[in-house]
Amino acid sequence: MNSFSEFGLTEPILRALAQEKYVTPTPIQAQTIPSALSGRDIVGIAQTGTGKTAAFALPILHQLVAKPQRPERKSCRVLVLSPTRELSGQILDSFNAYGRHLGINNTLAIGGVPMGRQVRALMNGVDVLVATPGRLLDLVQSNALRLSHVGFLVLDEADRMLDMGFIHDIRKIVAKLPTERQTLFFSATMPQQIADLARQMLRDPVKVAVTPAATTVERVAQRVIHVDRAGKAAMLADLLRGETVERTLVFPRTKHGADKVVRGLDKAGIASGISHVINYDLPNEPESYVHRIGRTARAGATGIAISLCDAEEAPYLRAIEKLIRLSIPSEGYRPSAHRPQHAAAGAREGRPNGHRPHGGRSNGEHARGDHPRGGHQPHNGGHSRGSQAGAHAHGRPAEGGHPGRNKRHRPQRGGQGGPSYGERPRQGHAHKPDSHGRPAGHDVEGIGGVGFLQRPVPARRDDAGRPPR
Repeated sequence: MNSFSEFGLTEPILRALAQEKYVTPTPIQAQTIPSALSGRDIVGIAQTGTGKTAAFALPILHQLVAKPQRPERKSCRVLVLSPTRELSGQILDSFNAYGRHLGINNTLAIGGVPMGRQVRALMNGVDVLVATPGRLLDLVQSNALRLSHVGFLVLDEADRMLDMGFIHDIRKIVAKLPTERQTLFFSATMPQQIADLARQMLRDPVKVAVTPAATTVERVAQRVIHVDRAGKAAMLADLLRGETVERTLVFPRTKHGADKVVRGLDKAGIASGISHVINYDLPNEPESYVHRIGRTARAGATGIAISLCDAEEAPYLRAIEKLIRLSIPSEGYRPSAHRPQHAAAGAREGRPNGHRPHGGRSNGEHARGDHPRGGHQPHNGGHSRGSQAGAHAHGRPAEGGHPGRNKRHRPQRGGQGGPSYGERPRQGHAHKPDSHGRPAGHDVEGIGGVGFLQRPVPARRDDAGRPPR
């Protein structure tokens, strides 16, 4: 197949592909789309960056339009399962892009965010639901979602789900689905457990195996800049001014970090616009790095990825290089112009700047709202203040994390000028917030970066209620 028009896709989809500048199908698309359009189950061996999202999204969208049907309440017609929040968001973006002219209703169900909005979105039913396994089961168990009307099931990156401990969740979900459905199953590798799962889920599947000529990692010019955490904001501004940038994605680790980056860019007078991906914070999951940089190398294009790496993130950099089997070119260490005054004190305690990064939160990128079953459930209706480390503290991996990684230990006291975390509050008075947005001084303490302010001790009064002179 040399053109998407040869597949017989409906005109609105072809128009959307033209707007996305898709011209020639990739090998995985050329092999998968015709069989999927005929209704066959698919088992595909394909790595990230081969174009497999379009390989399953395009034939599904075509069939939804060919057989229009209003979704039932609290149900979906298409269910796509992926291991992480980040990948789920990318898949939803693809469905929205390819189906922009079809008038279909797509939504996302992931952990780490309140569940209320997702419940409301599902109330009247949706055409396409992209979800992570833990949050999907939360919605099913709370009667916010019924799986009895699913006509299409996609399982993406099945081997990662196995690595992350979600294989039992997948079996629970599949058991709730109708037997009459089309299933598209994708995995980068095929270990025995994944092969067994595929045999149980699929009926007479078409097998597709693709080895890309050049992976996403190979098509992106990567480099890392070693810099103090305090100097990242200034370094980002310099990069955006100095690079030939068309559109750039900047990835901090947390929402708070993203807000801080935006404020810094506004102050520097830099407008937002993806020719570049900048990892302001390195992800603690090496696979997430591959997904991030893949945002600038879509459909065979090339791109540029720049990572700002401080001392605490060096282990993440080593894990990324091990995964992609490349040594990312480094520009050496660039110290910040203004180091915090309490940096020396923090160094004596074994932590740069005298506190944990990001206000004491763990470095996990994925919140604990999604998890394999078997551990304790969160009692906050999907609200998550903990991160991946918080999930491990309950004996389960977060979606996007691995069991046994980033376990939370009892933190030590911070150095001078910084609050200590994870301890009981002491008596004292409240102070104004410091530059990090946390209460300053030794009288304010907290757990996981959440400060506790002590009420001031009331002045003593005599028996008549008068204050002492």
